[in-house]
Amino acid sequence: MARIGGRSLWLAWPAGLFCVAAVVGLGVLAAPGVPVTVAFVGDTLRAATGAPASEEAEPVAPATDCRHLYSQPMWSSLVWSPEALLSQRRTPPSSTVEAVAAAGSTTVVTCHWRGVAGRFLETTVSTVSAEGAAAAAATLTAQGFACETAPDRTRTDVTHCERTSGDLSEVHDLRGDRWVSSTLSGWEPLGYAETVASHAFFGE
Repeated sequence: MARIGGRSLWLAWPAGLFCVAAVVGLGVLAAPGVPVTVAFVGDTLRAATGAPASEEAEPVAPATDCRHLYSQPMWSSLVWSPEALLSQRRTPPSSTVEAVAAAGSTTVVTCHWRGVAGRFLETTVSTVSAEGAAAAAATLTAQGFACETAPDRTRTDVTHCERTSGDLSEVHDLRGDRWVSSTLSGWEPLGYAETVASHAFFGE
């Protein structure tokens, strides 16, 4: 090794040994933190690549407002339609006064879409007792609705009633403590009644 002019070998060796000792000392002090650092880096990488497989998704709650009563495609088509105007309220179904009286239901939400030339869509989600649901179904049948009861995918009985008169269609679905009533006047988006019933019962 070539010597550098002006440097003292007697000073260089002690300084070099002191630097080595300092590095070793710092390494000893940092050693306890190495496992923590490794664990932190590993957790960060795992979080960046996705949730742990053991973590379960939160269950989706039944819809309690107009936004969550519709699928995303249907909501977008209604909201962006220049003919549609939404009114969210808590009024009972307007076309089934007798059934509402018999059921003793409590309105959760009513979504009324006003279109042009008198067209409209209206869906009311209500809570009802088992006795009230049976009374509502019996009243609807007496009013000329075609009603049938069948188990759904969870083996829970759903009573479905519908009636059409001219441009006016009425659809009712009763499941457990929920009653979904839809009235469609001159306006019937594809799969409307099925979509709102699914979101009102299951949130999907």
